[in-house]
Amino acid sequence: MTTDSAQVKAALRTQRIETPSWAYGNSGTRFKVFAQQGVPRTPQEKIDDAAQVHKYTGIAPTVALHIPWDKVDDYAALAQHARDRGVQVGAINSNVFQDDDYMLGSVTHPDPKVREKALNHLLECVDIMDETGSRDLKLWFSDGTNYPGQDDIRARQDRLAEALAAVYERLGDDQRFLLEYKLFEPAFYTTDLPDWGTSYAHCLKLGPKAQVVVDTGHHAPGTNIEFIVAFLLREGKLGGFDFNSRFYADDDLMVGAADPFQLYRIMDQVIQGGGYTDEIAFMLDQCHNIEPKIPGQIRSVLNVQEATAKALLIDIEALRAAQQAGDVLGANAVFMDAYNTDVRPLLAELRAEMGLDPDPMAAYARSGYFEKIRDGRKDGQAAGWGA
Repeated sequence: MTTDSAQVKAALRTQRIETPSWAYGNSGTRFKVFAQQGVPRTPQEKIDDAAQVHKYTGIAPTVALHIPWDKVDDYAALAQHARDRGVQVGAINSNVFQDDDYMLGSVTHPDPKVREKALNHLLECVDIMDETGSRDLKLWFSDGTNYPGQDDIRARQDRLAEALAAVYERLGDDQRFLLEYKLFEPAFYTTDLPDWGTSYAHCLKLGPKAQVVVDTGHHAPGTNIEFIVAFLLREGKLGGFDFNSRFYADDDLMVGAADPFQLYRIMDQVIQGGGYTDEIAFMLDQCHNIEPKIPGQIRSVLNVQEATAKALLIDIEALRAAQQAGDVLGANAVFMDAYNTDVRPLLAELRAEMGLDPDPMAAYARSGYFEKIRDGRKDGQAAGWGA
């Protein structure tokens, strides 16, 4: 976009990365949930931890909630608690995959009573958005089938479309939903929302308040995610990202851990495609299994920030000139020069200018916050996956 460091810093000051409440609780593999010390016990304590990430990075001012994991009696009070901590409630995430009733699906279940239950939950989430002031409702469905002949594939798409239309109708003027997709798991034969094209088709039919969210871990190995990003931006249907990373499947590792070059390529397309705005929700969706929770989120935010800084450093004029001249190697060299630039000194300068510690990880480690929560949260039930 530009090679001027002042302009790069100005663009980076506008960056916003949303952290997920569930990242601060206990989580694990598909076989075991691992307990850590100092894990929050309530939605309020999750927000307290999210505020620490914003305190040291300066670019994580919102925290996403997951319902019913973050269910409270007074959501307006919870939103005020967030504001008192210097952050705000972000996206509301629905959950129609954990109840026993959803074994054969939620909004695509063959039983209309189960479909009604699932839809009521989605509408409840919109009610919560009204109370918290949230703009985005994030929808993910585990719905699908395990065996050929188990259910009518086309009928399940009809049921999905009906539910999405009902949610769309309920949304306020300043609200929208972000429709996620997942290649597989837990449905192994057919997944009702398996790819970006299916999500795009449903959103396109509904209108502007229905947008696609790209989870960077929800694709087959080798998928060109930046192409998907470029296409959706071109069509005006990219609503946001769930940033994480994976080596094989949906591992929910820290974003950029497996392929930082991919993250750079994605952010390049975001910037070139005009997606570096508040209209695109940049969210983390990670469960930290073996790494400390708050530092894991800080590191993830910094990974996105570093990839963005590199993408902003691309000399677009030189790149376009090489592309127009058919200079394949020249164009690639311009692209790689920005990626190979060490942006850490620039980011350290930026943080100092913003009144932040140049090294957020070290600053958090020195703060004593972990020791405080380790000692202060010994009693009660720690939050975890599903709680």
